[in-house]
Amino acid sequence: MTSDPDEADDAELIARSLDGDADAFVEMVRRHEAAVGAYLARRVGRDLAEDLLGEVWVAALASRASYDRSFRDAGPWLFGVAHNTLRRHWRSRPAEVPRADVTDMASGADPWPAVDRRVDVEAVLRHALALLGPRQREILTLVAWEDLTVADAGRAIGVPPGTARRYLHEARTALRNAPGMVALLTDHDTVKEAN
Repeated sequence: MTSDPDEADDAELIARSLDGDADAFVEMVRRHEAAVGAYLARRVGRDLAEDLLGEVWVAALASRASYDRSFRDAGPWLFGVAHNTLRRHWRSRPAEVPRADVTDMASGADPWPAVDRRVDVEAVLRHALALLGPRQREILTLVAWEDLTVADAGRAIGVPPGTARRYLHEARTALRNAPGMVALLTDHDTVKEAN
């Protein structure tokens, strides 16, 4: 085994941590904390992501003996641990009650939405993503936002590569056909042609 942690792959670091080298696990965390933290922040916001990130590392430490060391990069496994941490968090939360009265909304709310004809791209995208099935949405976001390969995204959520490719195809097709996305893509193409 290599003695320099910077030269060791993640599988080797996990093996060393199992042999009692605490610094090896810390090095693996250091390598992946920014990416896993960003993954969590995009789903629950920065403040809550910091709390959940700690839970991810505790869960990863506790389950590292089950890590398949034939995979040199632990990133997809850690995204899977983060995904499961998010699922536990969301299941533990009480259901949100819809707001019955909107008169007490923030005073900075725009009372004239027809005046401002901008398309709120983020809202359209979030709505289109919300219409996807959970697995399709997770595969799409792991590939598009976390830069995982389709096979690694599938590994993160526990499905075979072929199934992950099918989920990604279904997600892309559904997004292309989502009502708000159709208008958004049409407007985007019109703007591109005008320039």
